[in-house]
Amino acid sequence: MNLKDMTRDGLADYVAAQLAHFFPDGQPDLLGLVNQDIDETLDRLGVCINAVAMWREAEFDYLHSSQYCTFLYYLSNTAWRNRQDKRFCTKLFLLNKALNGFDCFYDNQLPDKFFIGHSVGIVLARNSFANYLVLYQNSTIGRHGADVPEIGEGVVLYPNTAIIGKCRVASHTVLSQGSALINADSPGNCYVFGTGSGLAFKPLKRPVIGDYFRL
Repeated sequence: MNLKDMTRDGLADYVAAQLAHFFPDGQPDLLGLVNQDIDETLDRLGVCINAVAMWREAEFDYLHSSQYCTFLYYLSNTAWRNRQDKRFCTKLFLLNKALNGFDCFYDNQLPDKFFIGHSVGIVLARNSFANYLVLYQNSTIGRHGADVPEIGEGVVLYPNTAIIGKCRVASHTVLSQGSALINADSPGNCYVFGTGSGLAFKPLKRPVIGDYFRL
């Protein structure tokens, strides 16, 4: 994958410098920790970038905020899967939260192919997500007590939407701006409007995820 205006080693230095700046607690060899997982992370990121229709294939721009947000998530998750280094992974999570307003813990299982429109205010509880997930600003997927939503493939959350609690959200559900599923199911292949007793579902007239992904 081509790194725009950056080398692989330069990117590792860049991330290590950000971590040292935001968390000046003297943790040794941050660069070494980044280097352990950056190649696998870039491989995972490449799959995601190549799936997103509006992004250039095989190119990562570290100054593209949505791409960098995705990169930091994959780096934290890859490091966690490989070594369970809670201190290092927490710093990566907090760095992503500070830079991009993206609240998604390192042990969250985001898919190989997803898209962040604008990251600010996105909050994701621990869950497993299917491919072709689309997230916009101020969208929330959260638990209610012990209940965690079941999320199908190709789910789109437009700004200021929520899926919370005991929900079965079938594939190709599109939450319109301001709508919410709270302990409620979606039949899939539909738009969701409203919330609570005002929920309404209307069938999709076309595959919306085709606007976002190379299928």
